[in-house]
Amino acid sequence: MPAVLDALDRAAVLRAVVAARPDVVVHQMTALASVTSVRNVDAAMAASNRLRTEGTDHLLAAARAAGARRFVAAELHRLAQRARGRPGEDGGGPAGRAPGTQHGADAGARSERWRRPVLGATDLGGIVLRYGAFYGPGTSVEPGGFLLEAVRKRRLPIIGGGAGIWSFSHVADIAEATRLAIEAGPPGPANIVDDEPAEVSVWLPELARAIGAKPPFRLPVWLGRLLAGDVAVRMMTEQRGSSNAKAKRLLGWQPTYSTWRDGFRRGLQRVFPGHTRRERPVLPVGGWIMLALRLSVPTDMTGAQLGRLWRSPGNIR
Repeated sequence: MPAVLDALDRAAVLRAVVAARPDVVVHQMTALASVTSVRNVDAAMAASNRLRTEGTDHLLAAARAAGARRFVAAELHRLAQRARGRPGEDGGGPAGRAPGTQHGADAGARSERWRRPVLGATDLGGIVLRYGAFYGPGTSVEPGGFLLEAVRKRRLPIIGGGAGIWSFSHVADIAEATRLAIEAGPPGPANIVDDEPAEVSVWLPELARAIGAKPPFRLPVWLGRLLAGDVAVRMMTEQRGSSNAKAKRLLGWQPTYSTWRDGFRRGLQRVFPGHTRRERPVLPVGGWIMLALRLSVPTDMTGAQLGRLWRSPGNIR
């Protein structure tokens, strides 16, 4: 029988879990459904961060009280972690760092604050599954999803060189990895991502192509920071991907959608048929958008006003 309750109410969580007497507790709680921007990342992530810290504490206590044998927790995709080099394999470092913001100062400590009790729960065989950027049914990358609609309407530009590296996770592959973790997964962290971390400059045009949309515009970093904020710029230019080698080795997991290319083609092209739009050469946006701004935007216009101008139909496109 489903229980609907406040996950931050410790007593309510204890009552519900103890009454259910589960063998395994799976923590997948977030508050991300309404998040469509990371411009104010501290506000956007506040509720989810409470679920990751207080909510995790409550669930761990409830799992022990109920006599559970295993605890599986999901970790959010790392948010603009400033790192270079090869994609990380072990899933062991803190996620969510966004340098240059209060979020960046707090996120590493906050991540460790909830991960340490889970991974240290030897009595529960604590497992942390770290996901990449979600796509598929029920995510923002599905018909009507805010990210897919932004791509379709050319409202998600490539910022700077688009060198940020993203790892993707299809929801079907997440479900299978969770099943394996429930049944026989060894304790510890693992990245549940596909086989091909990719730069934004590679995957974003391919996503547009898969749904029959025009290629994304490109913005210089200074303008991207003005319109979308520092965290969005770092996600587009500095983020590092992840390796799934440990999940394959320890869980015996293999993604059904081995790369986002396959997932975009097989999943999205069935929904958006007739996508063979001929691409015509597009004038690089950097030069003419600065000219348009110089000609049409008052010098005292605020960043918020400029953002509204960018989003308004018929203006700078």
